[in-house]
This record gives sequence, C-alpha cells and structure tokens, in this order.
Amino acid sequence: MSVPPAGLSLAADFPETTRDEWQKLVLGVLRKSGVASEANTPADVEDLLATPTYEGPRIQPLYTAADAPAGGVGLPGLAPFVRGARPQGAVGSGWDVRALHAGPDPKAAAVDVLADLENGVTSLWLRLGEGGLPIDALGTVLAQVYLELAPVALDAGAHATQAAQELWRVADARGVLGSQLAGTLGADPIGLAARAGLGASEPAGLAEVTALARRCAGEFPGLRALVVDAQPYHSAGGSDAQELAASLATGVAYLRALTDAGLGLAEALGQLEFRYTVTADQFSSIAKLRAARRLWARVAEVSGAAPAERAQRQHAVTSAAMMTRRDPWVNMLRTTLACFAAGVGGADAVTVLPFDTRLGLADDFSRRIARNTQILLQEESSLIRVIDPAGGSWFVESLTDRLAEAAWSAFTEIERAGGIVAALRDGLVAEQITASRSARAEAIAHRRDPITGVSEFPNVAEKLPERVPAPPVVLPASADSVVAGLPEIYYDADFEALRARADAHLAVADRPAVFLVTLGSAAASTARASFAANLFQAGGFETPTSGVGTDPAAIAAAFTASGAAVACLCSADKVYAEHAAAVTRALRAAGAGQVWLAGKPGSRADADAEAGIGGYVFTGCNAVAVLEAALAEAGVA
Repeated sequence: MSVPPAGLSLAADFPETTRDEWQKLVLGVLRKSGVASEANTPADVEDLLATPTYEGPRIQPLYTAADAPAGGVGLPGLAPFVRGARPQGAVGSGWDVRALHAGPDPKAAAVDVLADLENGVTSLWLRLGEGGLPIDALGTVLAQVYLELAPVALDAGAHATQAAQELWRVADARGVLGSQLAGTLGADPIGLAARAGLGASEPAGLAEVTALARRCAGEFPGLRALVVDAQPYHSAGGSDAQELAASLATGVAYLRALTDAGLGLAEALGQLEFRYTVTADQFSSIAKLRAARRLWARVAEVSGAAPAERAQRQHAVTSAAMMTRRDPWVNMLRTTLACFAAGVGGADAVTVLPFDTRLGLADDFSRRIARNTQILLQEESSLIRVIDPAGGSWFVESLTDRLAEAAWSAFTEIERAGGIVAALRDGLVAEQITASRSARAEAIAHRRDPITGVSEFPNVAEKLPERVPAPPVVLPASADSVVAGLPEIYYDADFEALRARADAHLAVADRPAVFLVTLGSAAASTARASFAANLFQAGGFETPTSGVGTDPAAIAAAFTASGAAVACLCSADKVYAEHAAAVTRALRAAGAGQVWLAGKPGSRADADAEAGIGGYVFTGCNAVAVLEAALAEAGVA
C-alpha cells in the first residue's frame, strides 16, 4: 500500500528553516570564498548572488511562495492565459511541429516536404519570393500534400497577397474547400518594414493585408491572414522585454487597421498569429511565452474582447541569433533547450531550425534531427503528458511577472511615441535595442555569456560540414526611405570575425600561434595553461607549449623554434615572482612582440611592466580585445 501508516509524520518532525537562517549560512560560505566581506550582512546575500538580465529584473538565488504573483496566474485555458491557451495544454495532441522550407528548388522542396510530413511534422512553413521558393511553384511544392490535413504557413514578405492567391488557386484546382484550409498567410508589413527600413508614409502593404483578413474571415475560417513576427527585434539584439513590447505594439497597430476596415474585434483578433523566438536560456524563454499571453490578454481585455477571445496564438522559433558556424553540432543542444522551453512555455506551434542553418541549406540529416528533436521531447520526454509543466514554480511565476512588467513599460513607451511605426521611424526602437545589443556583446566579449565551441572550448582544427549556400533574402527598399531597417546579428559575430581572420591567414602562412610558457612544474602551470589555450584558440591561434621548466635560455629557444610571435606565461603566482621577469626578458630578446601573463596583475604590475610583460589574461578579461591585439601582433590582417 502507498498510504503511510497512521501516526507516521514523515518530514513534519524536522524543524522549519527560515529564510534568515539560510541567509546566515550562505553568508558564511561567501565570506570564506571571498565573495563577501565582514561588512556584509545576511540581508546582502541575495543581492550578492543575484544574476542580472538584459530586461532589468535580476534573478534571485532563492524563490519561495512569497515571491509568487499576488494576484495568481489563473488556470490553463482561461484568461489571462498565462498557463496556456487551451485547458488541456499539449496533452494528447501535442504542439504543432512546424518545419521551415526555404530552399529555392521547388522539386527538391517537394521531396523534403513529403519526407517531413511522413516523419512527424504536422505543418509547413514556406518562405517564398526572393531568397526562397518561387511563388508560382507553390503547386509543385505542395503537389503531394493533403492541404485539408496539413496546415501551411506562408512567408512571402512584400508578396503576401500574391502568395495567398496562389495558395487559394492551388487549393481550388484540387477541390479543397475553403473551410478545410488551415494555417497562416504570413502578412506582416510592419515586421517587414522593421527589417527593410521605413519610408515617410505608412508601411507598404498595410491596406492589402486588411483585404486578406476580410477574405479569410469570410471564406477561410481556418486561415489567419497576419503574423506579428517578433523575430526582427530579437535578431537585431533586442532583449526579451523589447521583443514582447514590439510585438504588442505591432499587434495593436494591426487591430486598429482591421477594425477600421470593418472587421469586428473578435474577427480581428482571430486573424493574428504571434511569432516569438526561444533560446537556450530556457527559463527566460518559458517566461517570455507565458508573459506574452498575459500581456496580449490584457490588450484584448482593454479593447473590449470577451474572455474567450483574448487567447494568443503562438508560433515559437528557435533563435537564429544564437546559432554558430563553428562547432555547429553544439547547435543541436541549443535548439533542444529552446524547443523544451517552447513546449513547456505553451507555444501552439514550434519550429526548430536545423543545426547547420549558419552554413547553408539544410540537408536530409539536419532536417531529420530538427523534427526528431520535437518528437523526442513530446513522446519520449513526456512533455505532452503534463498540463503546464512550469505551473507552480515560484521562480518561473515570478520571472514571468517581472518580465511582463518590463515589457508593458516598454510597450507603453512605444504607444506614447505614437505607436510602433512612429517608434521605428524616429529611432526609439532602434535606440532601445542598440543598448541591449551592446550589453550582450560586452558580456560575450568578457565570456560572462560563454558560447560553447566558439568563445569556450573551440576546436581550431575542425572541418566544417559542407552545405549548399543559401540564397540571400532580398528585402524591398522603400522609394522614400527615411530610416534604415534593423540589423541582423549573431551572438558569435565578434569571435567569428577573429576566427575568420586567422583562417584567412593560412592562405599566405602558417596558422598564427601563441607560445604558452609552462613555467615550473606541471602542477603549478597546468590550470592557467589550459585557461590560456582555451582563450587564444577562440581567436584561431595554435597554442604550442614550452614544456615544464624555468630556464630562460631553453624557453627562448623553444619559442624561436615554434614560429610564434606572441607568448603567454602560465604558472602559479609564487613561480611568477621568482622567474617571470627573467623569462620575459629572454622571450623579448628572442623576438616576442608581446608577452602576456595568465593571471590578474595585482601588486606586481609595475615590476611586470618593467620586465616587458604587456598584458594579462584572466577570467573576466575582455577576450575579444586580447585576441584582436594578439592577431595584430602576429601580423594577421
């Protein structure tokens, strides 16, 4: 029997631990480790251990029931939909597994589409027009697809109307009823303008999408005409709060346009699908999707919508900005975490980008991995057996609440500026995103936000998989453009530029090298030598070592034989005090243009400079600046 015997109190006999007691115990540990001083009090513990975010709210080390939102979060399927838009969540049916197809060859795409649908994909996302599939080849791509069974999401940029008409023509020719079509037409003129730039007038195509929405509402009840795509703001380096704020402001702009065109509020709300990015920061992504539903429910409530009409339809896409060219296999781990977050966060449809996205067009293997990531999470990890897996987590509920507050503040600032179009045109959105992008770049440069395979644990000798280059996406330029579009960035950009410089140098010489001087014994030098090797390899350097020892002449001879132009001393502080100066002078005499030292300068900085040590590498240093200086010293253009 699973019922405990009468009188067995289990954990009830253990004394209850208070937050104050926890703080005192942790403070003792922090003082011993040097993180806290004697001047710190127990009340300082949580600030000392809190983690900053790009949104502003800090993540605390401990959450209790006291941190849960005061008003509660509701129930799944009920407003404000924090816990999901459906009462049953993804239980039973799972979320919609949506695969992206953007290759320019219609016949190849038709084969790939069929393979996806036969192996677990439940809907298709087709990128059409310049940089994607030809619009007039839509019939070829969908030739063997049962349109009444597989929803189709179109993404044709400025050609949304043409793509919609072609889809309707294909369906009509095959006898598919309008009531049987499902998916989205993907019209998003504001999102397109955010990427391509704005003219002095309203974004092109805004009038067209209202016509599409009216037709969908009247003839195609399973189709949504518009997509509020938040990807441009994320891909420009925006924070989660900024992405949410821009999506809310865009959604409000579309609601105004649709209702002004004669659609009822419920009809207008039913024409919108929201597309958000999810990253390997799983908890932030879970909170973002939950906060998005809460925020949109509030917008709909204020607009006068009935509670059942306030739900938000969400399409979550794994972040392209987090994907790397180097060591692309790690992208499988990133997208798995992001997909997990999308599922737990309650997304209605999820797209996992193939791990080789940065290298070109996906092949059969990478497409298979992308769809199987979702299927394994659904069917083997049992994510679809639980309604709202994050529900009741004090951390997630608190993070959702604070993220929603930050996003609402940014959204109202956009609305005060005149709405999303005005905020894009006057540079408000770009200014906000630039600040977040700079903060993230700074954190990545200092390796506070490590990128595995790029800034940490790089493989200098790796051979990248070969892929067919993807065609460039051509964005329409406004004839009276007054403001440029938002940039598209990748988190690995600075390190990738350094690696590319080092690789290009191979055409004229050997790979650049940093000579690691392992002073003293292996026990004294190994830790810092490993650290330095990891850092310099992130810039594309080889890292030959001197071998253990302290003889300046032998070390200088080994340096000369290595062909390196730069050296780095690696050992313990006591060994530096005895041998660093003499070895540095020998290295300089042997032609070393720069001598680094692994460790912080401390009190010996003046003596080190006098000996010829030019810089330091340590945990938290600006790795990008160090690597740029090392490449320049090594003569790499």
